[in-house]
Amino acid sequence: MISEDIRRQYTVTIGIECHVQLKTKTKLFSGADNDAREAAPNTLVNHIDFGLPGALPVLNEKAVELASRAAFALGTEPQRFSKFDRKHYFYPDLPLGYQITQFYDPIIKDGEVTFTLDGEPKTVRIHEAHIEADAGKSTHPVGTDYSLVDLNRAGTPLLEIVSEADIHSPAEAKGYARELYLRMRYADVSDANLYYGNMRFDVNVSVSKTSELGKRTETKNLNSFRSVERAAEYEVERQIGLLEQGERIVQETRGWDDAGQKTFSQRSKEDSYEYRYMPDPDLPPVVLSDEYVADVAAAMPELPDAYRTKFSAMGLDAKTVEDVIADPGAAKLVGMVYDDAGPDTAKRVAFWLLRPQEDDETAAHEVEPTEVNTASQVKNLIALSHMVAENKLSSTAAKEVLDSMLKTGESPEAIAETKNLLQVSDEGAIAEIVAAVLAENPKAAGDVQNGEMKAIGFLVGQVMKQSQGKANPALATKLIKKQLGI
Repeated sequence: MISEDIRRQYTVTIGIECHVQLKTKTKLFSGADNDAREAAPNTLVNHIDFGLPGALPVLNEKAVELASRAAFALGTEPQRFSKFDRKHYFYPDLPLGYQITQFYDPIIKDGEVTFTLDGEPKTVRIHEAHIEADAGKSTHPVGTDYSLVDLNRAGTPLLEIVSEADIHSPAEAKGYARELYLRMRYADVSDANLYYGNMRFDVNVSVSKTSELGKRTETKNLNSFRSVERAAEYEVERQIGLLEQGERIVQETRGWDDAGQKTFSQRSKEDSYEYRYMPDPDLPPVVLSDEYVADVAAAMPELPDAYRTKFSAMGLDAKTVEDVIADPGAAKLVGMVYDDAGPDTAKRVAFWLLRPQEDDETAAHEVEPTEVNTASQVKNLIALSHMVAENKLSSTAAKEVLDSMLKTGESPEAIAETKNLLQVSDEGAIAEIVAAVLAENPKAAGDVQNGEMKAIGFLVGQVMKQSQGKANPALATKLIKKQLGI
C-alpha cells in the first residue's frame, strides 16, 4: 500500500473509452438479429458476418440515428460528414481480418459530460465518438488445449465514446462512467445493460511526477462502475509502486481479475500505425442534412439533468434524487406525476418507486427497469397518493396496493377494496374501539396519563389489532389522548 505522502507526489491521469451497444434490431452491416443475449453460439450470423468473399456491407440507418441522438446526449451535435475505415488486425473472432470503424472522420466530435462528485461539479470533455462493428467472442475453456469462437456478436453496432484525459481519480472515473450510462439510457440509445455487456469500459491510467504524462496502461472490458473505480485504483497503486522502486511502466493492455481485485498483463499495446487504417472502399460517406439533425434534436427525450432540476425542486435531497434517476422508468413516472399533480404528490410517489443504488452495479442492473409510463398508470399513482394524503390508506397498505397496481394496471381504489385495506376514519367507530382498549389495558392507560408517552404506541397497536388494521393511526392517537383527558 502506497503511503498518502508518496501518492500526493504523483499526478493521476485517466481517460476512458466506452463501447455502447446501439439498440438496433439488426446488426450494423448485415440483416442478422442484434440481440444475442440468450442465443446459442453462431446462430445469429450470415454471409457478411462470416466475411465470405464478395459479401458487401450495407449500413444500418437506425444506427446512424441512434449515434446522432447520442451526440446531443453528449452536449454536442452529430457531424454532417463522417465515413468508415478499416482497422486491420488478425484474431480468430474477426473473420474479415479488419474491423469497420470511423478513424479519420467520426460521427461525433467534442462534447462534454458533467457530473457531481462530493457536491462538486466535474466536467470531462469528449474527444470523439465513432460508430464501429464489434468483433466476435473467443472463449478458452479451462483445462483444454483449444479455443471456441462465437460470431453472434460479430457486426453488432457499437458507439465508442472516447474521453479526453480529464479524470484525475478513481472516484471521478466511476462518476463519469455512471453519468455516461445514464445519458445513454435516457437518450434511448442503448439498453446499456451492464450484465450483458451492452456497455463496456476501457480505462487508461498513467501517473507522473512532472507535467508530462506518464506511460499509460489500458484495462479493458470492465462492465460495472465499481470495477472501473477499483481497476483504476489498482493501476494507480501498481504504477506508483513500480516507479518508486526505480522500474519503468510498460505500455500495455491489461485485463481485470474481479475475484482477485487486480489487473493482469494481456499484451503489448499497439500504436495506431500498426492497424494500417484505410478508407473502406465498400461504404460511402455518411452525409447528414441540417433538417435531419434538427429532427433528431426535436425528438430527444429529457436527459438526467432535466430530472435532477425537477426533483430538486420537489425538495428531495441529492442522494435520493440520484437513487430515483438510477431507474429511468421510475424517473419518467415521477416526472409525469410532478407535471400533472405537483411536487407533494410526486415526492410521495418518488419514495414508493425508489430503488436504492447497490454497491455492485452489475447485479443491480440485471433487474429490468420500471417500464410502465402510460397516462393511466400516472393517473393511478396520483390517486394512490391522494388516498394516503386523505388517510384512506396507511403507508404500509399503500405499498401493497402499489405492487399490485404496477403489475395489473387496476385502480388503487379497486385493489384496496379487494384486499380490505381501506382505513376507517369514522370517529365514532374508532372511539368505541379506543374505549374498549383503554378498559382492557388500565396500566398502559395510567402510564400515558402519568406522562409516559411511549405507552401510547402500545395502545394504538391494540386499536389497530382490534380494527384489523383499518383504523386511522393518527385519529386513534388523537382519540386515546382525548379519552384520557391529556
